[in-house]
Amino acid sequence: MPESSSAASVPSTPAAEAAVIYREKLWPNAWIWIIAAGVSGAGILVFAPISAAAGYTAAVVLFAIIAVLLVLSTPSIVVTRKTLTVGRATIERRFVGAVQPFQGGEATAERGTRLNGLAYLCIRGWIDPVVKVEITDPSDPTPYWLTSTRRPDELTAALSRH
Repeated sequence: MPESSSAASVPSTPAAEAAVIYREKLWPNAWIWIIAAGVSGAGILVFAPISAAAGYTAAVVLFAIIAVLLVLSTPSIVVTRKTLTVGRATIERRFVGAVQPFQGGEATAERGTRLNGLAYLCIRGWIDPVVKVEITDPSDPTPYWLTSTRRPDELTAALSRH
């Protein structure tokens, strides 16, 4: 009879255990929306030889497509008593080790020269600070998660509470 490996799935929990301790959406900054509007404006140049109406329509449609993609790809960070969810990844809090916030040059180094190739990343270029979350699960080859956050101290405090 083959051995069954029991993957540590997150069981459904009562509402008290699922209460959110920390929540953050990594929305794009204003300059990302300005860039989206500028790229959309290129639709006017492409379709203006056909007609001005076609150009403006193309610009509006392009902006709508870019806006929907930006909104749909915006990840969340959610901390509950039992779990940590960053983007599409979720882990039980019992496997969360040391948590370190980084800003400025230190954050740049964590995203670059000090980055481990096995780390899970949820990075957004328009958000400078990052938080490094050590993963202590012996069956997980991922040494740590590195995520962008606008509130690194609050996220660190939320993960440090038990």
